[in-house]
Amino acid sequence: MDQNWTDKIVIVTGGGGGMGQAAAIRFAEAGSKTFVFGRTLESLQECAALSPNIIPVVCDVADGASVASAMAEVLKVGTPHVLIHTAGINTPDRFMTHADPSRIASEDSWRKVMEINVIGVANMIQAVAKPMAANGGGKIVVVSSTAGHGYDSFAGIPYTASKWAVHGMLFTARMQLNAHGIVLSEYAPGEADTPLVAKRPVQPSAKHKEAMITCADCADAMFFIASQPHSMSVIQLPAYQPFGGMPPTITLPWLDAFEIKPR
Repeated sequence: MDQNWTDKIVIVTGGGGGMGQAAAIRFAEAGSKTFVFGRTLESLQECAALSPNIIPVVCDVADGASVASAMAEVLKVGTPHVLIHTAGINTPDRFMTHADPSRIASEDSWRKVMEINVIGVANMIQAVAKPMAANGGGKIVVVSSTAGHGYDSFAGIPYTASKWAVHGMLFTARMQLNAHGIVLSEYAPGEADTPLVAKRPVQPSAKHKEAMITCADCADAMFFIASQPHSMSVIQLPAYQPFGGMPPTITLPWLDAFEIKPR
């Protein structure tokens, strides 16, 4: 396990808040020069204010030109040793069909979720792979979700579809990248108290949120994964959540959105 991060370069996407910000702080505190990518400069600057080792870079991961520009800023300093990719979105309209038309996923929502959650992953992997390979290798940790490993209806149809796509991408790309010395790992958290929770059409209770995985928990998990010499596929769940399906009674308010009543 790699414990020495001094002078290493780490990129964290989605670094303006949530688990991305928590991960950036975790790596920066370990001594790495940590570049945080995100679409909003203000939130990135707030993150950078938390450590002198954090450098903000505006980047839209769904835009190839934006990614190339952001990577150019990193490469001025050196080759990234690690990419931590947390960038992702969800939307309140999550249904394929519903009595309330506002809850049916729009074409625009589908497009935004797939562009950021799927194309964004591909853009970032491709952007770091070439310099990492030329430098002898590197590590990539991509945040997927348990929604991409089973059915997770409360996460919504577009989000779940995007995470299945990410899981398939990583599963297929792992050996291709390994041939170039790049270790690709997947981190699939279950319910976590991140800014995405605010997008839910039915908000969880305070008790429910207290039981979720925290952003700090996620950061510790990603730091551990990136410290290993080998590829890892890690699923992390809060104690109440089963793998591959709807959570039990603690999340019953969620079922109200589906007009499903527990037995």
